[in-house]
Parts: sequence; C-alpha cells; structure tokens
Amino acid sequence: MRRWWLAVRGARCGARMRSGSFCSSKMGSKQITQETFDDAVQENITEFEMDPEEAVREAVQQFESQGVDLSNIVKALRPPASENGQRQKHEILLTLDALGKAVADSDLAEVAEQLVVFTAQCKEQLAFRCLAGQNGAYPVVFSACQVASGDRNLMLKAFYTLSALLDGQPDLLDTAGQDLLLQTLQEYGEDADMTLAGIRCVRHACLKHEQNRQDFVKGGILPLLTGAIVQHRHSADVVRTAASALRIMTFDDDIRVPFGHAHDHAKMIVLENDGLRVLIEAAKAFTDNSSVLSELCATLSRLSVRNEFCQEIVDLGGLNFMMSLLADCIDHPDVVKQVLSAIRAVAGNDDVKDAIVNAGATDLIVLAISHHLTNPQICEQGCAALCMLALRKPENCSIIMEGGGALAALQAMKAHPREVAVQKQACMLIRNLVSRSRDFSQPILEMGAENLITEARAAHRDCDDVAKAALRDLGCKVELRELWTGQKGGLAQ
Repeated sequence: MRRWWLAVRGARCGARMRSGSFCSSKMGSKQITQETFDDAVQENITEFEMDPEEAVREAVQQFESQGVDLSNIVKALRPPASENGQRQKHEILLTLDALGKAVADSDLAEVAEQLVVFTAQCKEQLAFRCLAGQNGAYPVVFSACQVASGDRNLMLKAFYTLSALLDGQPDLLDTAGQDLLLQTLQEYGEDADMTLAGIRCVRHACLKHEQNRQDFVKGGILPLLTGAIVQHRHSADVVRTAASALRIMTFDDDIRVPFGHAHDHAKMIVLENDGLRVLIEAAKAFTDNSSVLSELCATLSRLSVRNEFCQEIVDLGGLNFMMSLLADCIDHPDVVKQVLSAIRAVAGNDDVKDAIVNAGATDLIVLAISHHLTNPQICEQGCAALCMLALRKPENCSIIMEGGGALAALQAMKAHPREVAVQKQACMLIRNLVSRSRDFSQPILEMGAENLITEARAAHRDCDDVAKAALRDLGCKVELRELWTGQKGGLAQ
C-alpha cells in the first residue's frame, strides 16, 4: 500500500513539474510556486488522509527528490478555504494586507503596529520574504516609508522593514527606493539610528547585485559611508555596518554580470574618499571590540588592490593594529581568519613583506595555524599569507623555516586532505620556500612532504600544477600525467 501511494504521489508531483508549475532558478535548479506546493500539501490531506505535519513533510520530500529547490517556499500548511470556497492566505500575506490598508488610510498608529509585525515575520526566514516579495510587498513598504516622512520614529520602523524585506532580495529595490535611501542618509547624517537603518538597506540591496552597486556609487554612496564612519566613530554598529557596506561595493558576486566595477570602486574608496585613513583611524576607538576590528580588517583587505595602497596601510599604522589584533584575539577564529586574509592581501607589495616579517608576523601566523589546525579556512589563509611573504624573498624563507612554517603547512595538509584550497596553498608555500633556497629541501622532505604533496596531486586535479612544481623544486622525481587530447595520435603531457 505504501509503495502504491509513493508511486501515485510521485507521478502527480511529476505531472505538476511537466505542466509548467515550475521555473529554473538563476543557478539552474528547478523551483516551484508557492501555490503548487500548497496544492500538493492539501492533496496529501484530502486524498491520502495525512495529518497536516505529515502532509507538509511528504510534499517537501517528494519535490526535493525531483531536484526542486524549496528555499523560497513556505513549508507550512496554508489556512483552509473559507465557506464560500475562497482560498485563504499565509499569515505573512495577511499582515501585508493589513499594512497596505493602514498605509492607504494613512493610519499612522496602525502602520507602526503592522510594520513591527511584518518585520518580525520577514526576519523568520527567506521563504517568508520571498512570498511577500512575490505578492507586492515592496510597493507597500516603500509607500509606508513615504507616509512616515517627517516622523522620525515611524521612519525608523519603515526602514527596519525595508531592510528585512531586501535581505536576499536585492532585485526588489527600484530607482525611487535608491533615491529615497540616498536622500535619507544625507538628511539624517547626524542621526546614528537612522544612518544605521539606511546603511543596512543599502548593504542588503548591493549584496550580489552589481547594478545596484553601480547605481549607488554614481549616486554618491561612498562619501556617505566614509562620512558615517567619521561622524559616528564611537558607534560600533554604525562603524561595523558602514565598513561592511564599503566592502560589499568591492565585491564581484553577481553571476548575471560578466565584468563588474569592483576594482574601480576600491580605487574610488581609497583615492577619492580617503578610505584607508578613515578605516584605520576608526579602529583606534575599538581596541577592545573584536567584531568591529575584524570587519575593518576585512574591508582593508578588499582595498589592497594596488602596491601603493598596501604601503599606505603600513604607513598609517594598519599593520600594527593587525598584529595586535591577531595576538589579542588568537582564540577567536573569525577574527584570525580576517587578519590572515588582510596580511595576505597587503603582502602583495614586496617592501611590505619585509615590514610584516620584521613585525614578527610569521611567528603569529604559524601559531594561528597550529592553534586552529581543525579550521580549514584559517589553515588556508595562514598558508597563503606565508606563501606571499616567502615569494621572491629568500631572507623571509629562512625566518619562516626557523619559525616552523613548513611543518605547520604540512600539518594542515595532513589535517585537511579533502580541502583543495588548503592543499593548494600549502603546496605553493613549500615551493616558494625551496625555489630560491635549495638547502631547505632536505629538511622539508624529512617532514614527510613528498607523500603529502603526491597525495594532494592525486586527489585534486586543481592541485596538479602547483603540486608538480613543488615536487620538482624539492628535487623529487615527477611523473607527468598523460591526457588524451581527442586528436589523432595524441597524448598530451
């Protein structure tokens, strides 16, 4: 009986898929509408006599077994139809209706109440926000922001709601919304709470959305963000969120756009808005706040796109604060990862390499790897930082070897055999250590490097080139792989 039910249920779900009740998502996975899911749940209840919880669970299982992405679906029972047969709505849509009515009636007290409720529901999960967004939530919330104009407390609630709605849905924001956010940040620049609310909206609107980023930059968001950090330099929330927003302006994370303006935005932040000085000065007010310092460090890393920028970070005292942060927060993996990433970035400048090594960074990096050996991200960033410091610098290689850098890298390889990024960075470090200092080859081989590198090469195709180069520079025999070229007679090495 159970097998018969599964066959019938699967056939019906498949029929829905073939009938066009689904679409392809941006990443190519299949998605369905909320209505299709709700119908499947209701069918489980009426035709297969399931209780509501089981009906929802079985619907989820059936659709996911057919490769459907349900991340945008509210996985809950829709209220039953009314006596006249009219379909009822999910709770968040009922709240949206109430908010829309309050906005239309200009009932400010009711608008405030419904904004709070709707914000809480949006924050529960992405599926709720998606359902609301698909049913006209953005125009309603935008109208609420307009109705609230002049009422500072109500505007705060409206912007909190807009931020919650845009989280994961940057496509909802239109030109009018961009203008509203820019205008509000200009007019309320001295108000920390309003500034924070506005920047959170901008941040959500720009994450994974290149066009929004470019529009905001053209609209003048960069000086507003750096200005917010200066104006509210004692507000941890404002500084952290504004730094994060600046960092997002340098992202290249929108798969719909082949070429973004990440590099240009980074240069604008530094050259036109004195971004490096602003961030490093801000760090001085938060010596005991690791979360703020971590965010500032991450943003500095994204701005280290030119040789002179790396040098400027050192000249402004940025390296000193990174070293202090790494030493003081060695037990905080999130902070350690960001500092290592920043060191790796600024070490792109050969002169800065020497400054970093002279500051005692190599010992701290080795300590970080050893202390967080079970953390693959820290192992990757630590090996990458040492790799950059060793590149073209034989003197630095000696210091890294003396400090146990090679052994730490090999321990990381042993701890994370399936992590291709760790294996790759460790191989590159080993190669840099021995490429100009052949005397280090034998000590490294005695640590077991050859077997670990050979295993990495066999397990990860992406490691092949760097592993082969490391083995060659270590003086090991390297067997070249033969690949079929598809052409007559042709094997390629």
